[in-house]
Amino acid sequence: MANNSVVQNPEQQVPKTPEMNDRDYLNDVLSTEKYLTDSFNIAAREASHDALFQDVMQVLTENHTLARNTYNLMFQKGWYKVEKADAQKIQQTANQFQGYKSQFPQGQMQ
Repeated sequence: MANNSVVQNPEQQVPKTPEMNDRDYLNDVLSTEKYLTDSFNIAAREASHDALFQDVMQVLTENHTLARNTYNLMFQKGWYKVEKADAQKIQQTANQFQGYKSQFPQGQMQ
């Protein structure tokens, strides 16, 4: 029975052996990219020199792009699934943040 609360492409089958398969490698790449982007976010935020900040931002952007490309490939192959968002919860969250927006001086000007 299909799970209607999940968004996922048909899963491309891979050999299930003790050795790493394509899915395992991509999962490892995505995990590494997530770790790297988290770390480079901290490095960019705490860089004490503008040139260093620019270099870290360039590497951070490249790592985000690699992570996105890896995610897209895994999703395309059915190796990454996401939960459907509940429409009522989306509206509640939008309303909540609309309320926050009015608390900022910029939010009152629009």
